[in-house]
Amino acid sequence: MTTELPIQDLPARTESQPTCIEVEDYNFFYGQSQALIENNLLIPEKQVTALIGPSGCGKSTLLRNLNRMNDLIDNVRHTGDIKIYGRSVYDPDIEVISLRKRVGMVFQKSNPFPKSIYENVIYSLRIQGVKDKSVLDETVERSLRGAALWDEVKDRLKESALGLSGGQMQRLCIARAVANEPEIILMDEPCSALDPIATAKVEDLITQLKKEYTIVIVTHNMQQASRCSDQTAFLYLGRIIEVSDTVDIFKNPREKQTEDYISGRFG
Repeated sequence: MTTELPIQDLPARTESQPTCIEVEDYNFFYGQSQALIENNLLIPEKQVTALIGPSGCGKSTLLRNLNRMNDLIDNVRHTGDIKIYGRSVYDPDIEVISLRKRVGMVFQKSNPFPKSIYENVIYSLRIQGVKDKSVLDETVERSLRGAALWDEVKDRLKESALGLSGGQMQRLCIARAVANEPEIILMDEPCSALDPIATAKVEDLITQLKKEYTIVIVTHNMQQASRCSDQTAFLYLGRIIEVSDTVDIFKNPREKQTEDYISGRFG
């Protein structure tokens, strides 16, 4: 019987190894339908990488494979590999729950639990059996500060999270992801349901978070990608067409498909 090892046993980051995630010749299938085709991508650590492209191009599919969320769907398969610091996320010795702790996820629609703000943040610790109140209190404050939400809710921790505004709920979900002390945070259209003021707060937060975390964000918003990301990958019909520094992608794209998409000719 295979002994599952926690993903913490993956190689640690080093200064000489700036690449965090490697996508290698990666293909992904929903049944007979191929969603991703021969994709290769290097994602640097402690930077923001944006995945852009028209609806249905494979952005969210690629994002969700970085922590194997798509494993929850029936009849899927892949070829190629995805590695974190040189070790495959498909290594049979890696326990998937530990992978998802290390690679946190923030979804398009904020999804706070019908619990207090406090209990939302430390939900995963409760599941792990953590009962030390000092540890829980420290985690709540650290995570809410990390999500730029502490000053707004510190006197409301026992109130329902469902009473927060939409932007606050999304930042609470980011705090919940940060509570697990991940190394990587995945964000799938995190601002699509937010007003401009809330969007600006989340974008400012992303800029702050990259000091500590590697961030991969899917967005339809070209302006958001240009404001928030260091690197941008353009996907079309399941393929990564072009990847480069964000400034270069938006000012001097190499591929005509990229230029056409960014300029609004399709998408």
